[in-house]
Amino acid sequence: MTLHTDYAMRMLIMLGAHNREPVTVQQVADTYGLSRNHLLKVARKLRQMGIIDTTRGRAGGIQLAKEPADINIGTIVRATEDDLALVECMKTGGRCLLSPSCRLKGIVREALDAYLAVFDKYSLADLIQNKDMLGLLLHKEGV
Repeated sequence: MTLHTDYAMRMLIMLGAHNREPVTVQQVADTYGLSRNHLLKVARKLRQMGIIDTTRGRAGGIQLAKEPADINIGTIVRATEDDLALVECMKTGGRCLLSPSCRLKGIVREALDAYLAVFDKYSLADLIQNKDMLGLLLHKEGV
């Protein structure tokens, strides 16, 4: 999993724990000790997907655009991973000499499908069932 996907998950968990209250990207960055610039890219992607809403201005910030139960983790992983072609032969225009007869591609595809199938079983609601503890960890009691 790339950092982009990891940061997207962390951002969504924080937003889910805040019950639709706006949070700034800077707050997310400060809370997790992450790069604001990287998180801005994550927020842009999540906004393009319709997962979060953004509001500019003094009282602005980011917040969930959907209910946590409607945000599928598998969908987020697929959208935020740059390249799920794990081996050369899965890449468009891959040039592996063994591609015509190698069985590795099928095995890797099966493993990738199983990996993604696990994420498909869960939503953001599953990740934030423990909101009270998350609120304490995110330094915001009573989230």
